[in-house]
Amino acid sequence: MPLFSKASRPGSSLLAATLSLVALAAGCGSDDDSSQAGPAGTTSTTAEVTVPISATTVRLTRPGDEPREVLQRRPAVNVAQQVQLTTGAEVFQRIDDQPVQDFSSPEITVPLTAVVTRPTEDADGAIALDLTLGAVTSPDSRLASALEASKGSGAGFTFDSTGAITALRLRPAAESQDIARSAIEQAFYQAVYRTIAFPAEPVGIGAQWTIHQKVMSGIALDQTTVATLTARDGNRVTIDYTVDQTPQSPIWQLPGEAGTLNVDQYVMRGAGTTTVDLGLPLPVAGTVTVSGEQQYSDPEGATLLRQTTSNRVQWGS
Repeated sequence: MPLFSKASRPGSSLLAATLSLVALAAGCGSDDDSSQAGPAGTTSTTAEVTVPISATTVRLTRPGDEPREVLQRRPAVNVAQQVQLTTGAEVFQRIDDQPVQDFSSPEITVPLTAVVTRPTEDADGAIALDLTLGAVTSPDSRLASALEASKGSGAGFTFDSTGAITALRLRPAAESQDIARSAIEQAFYQAVYRTIAFPAEPVGIGAQWTIHQKVMSGIALDQTTVATLTARDGNRVTIDYTVDQTPQSPIWQLPGEAGTLNVDQYVMRGAGTTTVDLGLPLPVAGTVTVSGEQQYSDPEGATLLRQTTSNRVQWGS
């Protein structure tokens, strides 16, 4: 029997769950689902939750011009930084010839105060970063209203000297609503997987390296980022990069023994630029947009689910 039988469309709980999972696989979630778990299965809670981040592998392909130097994050303990994170995502889906459904996540802007704490003990040379959220805003009036109570929420990153983030910590304010918590979790999740790690070798202008990382977000993906060092002024470096995601398997095993989908097509590519001060913990500027098209089908090929997606991450003062 096809995963999406005619008798079950539309409004089936299985179909709704599958659509939500497909939307999450694109790097965002539908904020209409207030009970939705966050990335990597986290749930809304007032306690701090630590989300492990998959490891990165960095391979230098071109060292660049002389002079060359190893790029390392060197923020001092207690150094503080004020920065804004803005994210948003568009997800449009269509099942067979049914009307297109919009699972987009409204844009949100998260003002952050970041403070570097002492190196953690769980990893050699790791740095812990505490984040306090200011007044989070959104052009979507419903979400903007829900976000008001999130002011003062906490979060944090653990990252190594290459700039690779190894853990994400989330500590929502007790009064924050589920819809707001989900939106903030997804914003951080997108930002984490658009972070540029540095190679271990000395590099100069024109250097290029490749970053490989697994992205677990509904569907398991392999992400390849190609970074190029385009400018340097003291501690401040500018990097242009491209992002390409591919599914690890042509068969998607849905959670909860809900069945399988064939991954008929999966294209997710993008490009961006980031400016990093090696003495500060977070990017000082940068924008990246990743977009593409996907097509899934039930095992018998009787039903097609098509999806067009685009997501954007921006850092600024």
